[in-house]
Amino acid sequence: MTLIKSISGIRGTIGGHPGDNLTPVDAVKFAAAYGSWLRDSQDKQNFKVVIGRDARISGKMMQDLVVATLLGLGIDVIDLGLSTTPTVEIAVPLERADGGIILTASHNPKQWNALKLLNHKGEFLDGKQGAIILDLAENENFNFAPVDELGKVEKRDDYIDIHIKEVLKLSLVEAETIRKKNYKVVVDGVNSTGGIAIPKLLKELGVEVVELYCEPNGHFPHNPEPLKEHLGDICQKVAEEKADFGIVVDPDVDRLAFITEEGEMFGEEYTLVACSDYVLSKTSGNTVSNLSSSRALRDITEKHGGSYHAAAVGEVNVVAKMKEVNAVIGGEGNGGIIYPESHYGRDSLVGTALFLMLLSETDLKVSELRSAYPSYFMSKNKIELTPDLDVDNLLQAMADKYRESEVSTIDGVKIDFPHNWVHLRKSNTEPIIRIYTEARTQGEADRLAQNIIQEIKEIAGIV
Repeated sequence: MTLIKSISGIRGTIGGHPGDNLTPVDAVKFAAAYGSWLRDSQDKQNFKVVIGRDARISGKMMQDLVVATLLGLGIDVIDLGLSTTPTVEIAVPLERADGGIILTASHNPKQWNALKLLNHKGEFLDGKQGAIILDLAENENFNFAPVDELGKVEKRDDYIDIHIKEVLKLSLVEAETIRKKNYKVVVDGVNSTGGIAIPKLLKELGVEVVELYCEPNGHFPHNPEPLKEHLGDICQKVAEEKADFGIVVDPDVDRLAFITEEGEMFGEEYTLVACSDYVLSKTSGNTVSNLSSSRALRDITEKHGGSYHAAAVGEVNVVAKMKEVNAVIGGEGNGGIIYPESHYGRDSLVGTALFLMLLSETDLKVSELRSAYPSYFMSKNKIELTPDLDVDNLLQAMADKYRESEVSTIDGVKIDFPHNWVHLRKSNTEPIIRIYTEARTQGEADRLAQNIIQEIKEIAGIV
C-alpha cells in the first residue's frame, strides 16, 4: 500500500497506517496544511474554498474530513459534492474563491484517492507553493479557529450545469451546427462523474446518447485509465449500436478518448491533435504538449503556421509553458485538452465540444478523420519500483548509454532517434518508471519499448 506526497497534492491507497497509506489522519493533516497556507499567504480575514469529488467509494468520507478540517480553520467551503476536476477549476474563479480541492485519484483504481490542490485562479499549485504545504504538513504547524470563528458550508448541486453553459458560450462552439448532425454517441463514464457530465453536455448539443457505465457509484467496471486494453466493452458497444463514435473519460473527467464508428481506438494521443486542428483552423497561434506526447501535434501545428513547444510532464508545467508562448491550445497526450479561452486546466467537456465542431465542419467519419492525420504509434509501459532501487542513477545510466543520440534531461530522460523516440521518467503519482515510445508502426514502438525495458532491467539487476 502506498502514500505519495508531492507538490501537486497527496495521493494514496485507502486504509492502513497513517504515513504509509491515505488514512483519515493524513487527509486531515494535508487539508490543514493547505488551509494554513491559504491563510498565511494573504493579509485578509475571510477565506473561501471550493470542494468537489469524483464518485469513488472513499470520496464521501474523504470530502467530509477535508470540509470539516477547513471549517475548523475558519475557512468557508462551497461544497459541490459529486463533480469533476474541470468543474471545480471553473467554479473557483466564478465564486471568487481563494482556492479549491478536488478529491480524486484521477485514473488510479478504486482503492486510491487523493487531494488535488488549486489556487485562486482554479489552477494547480506551482512547485514553490506545494513545497510550503508539504513543510506545513510535516511540522503540523496549524492554528485552528475558536468556536465563534468556525467556517460555514454552502452546498451547491448546479455546477456541472454551469460548467456546460460555460462550454456552450465558447466562441468556437456553435451548438446549432452540432445539433443539425444528429449524432449518436456511446459514453463510458466508468461509473464516476463523467457519467453525469458528458451525457448532459451531449444532450444539450442534440446528440443521442447511449450510456455505458454511467452510474456514479464508484464501482469501476474496468481499469479506469482510458487505454485500449481496458476499453473492449465500449468498442463492441459502438459497433453494435451503429453509433457515430464513442467517448471515454477517466473518473475525474480530465482525460478524454474517442472510439471510431468501427469500434476502434481513435488514439488518446490524437484527442489533442484533433482538437488543436480545429482550433488552429480558426485561430492562429502556438501549441504546447509534454515531452511524452506525440510528434503529430507538432506536424499539425506547423501545417497551420504555428509553433509547437514541449514542456516537462505535468499539467502545471504545460500550463506554464502555454502562458510563456501564448499558446491557443495545449495539453497532454493522455487525452487532456487545455483551452485557455475556457480555463487553464484539462477539460473533457471542452474537448468533447471542440471535437464535435471539427466533425460537424469536416463532415468526416471519425475513422476518416484519424486517417487524415500523420500516423504515429505509441507504446506506454511501466516498471514497478522497489524501495532499494536508485532511480536517478538508473536514468542517468540510460542517458549516458545513449549520449551519442539527441538526449533531453528536462524531465527524466528523453532519447530522440531519427525515426522514433523513448521517454523514461519517474511517475509523480505512482511508484513506477514510465516508458513511452513512439514510432511509425506499432510493432516498431513495441519493440523499442521492450528493448529499453530489458536494458533498464539489466542495469538495475532486475531478473
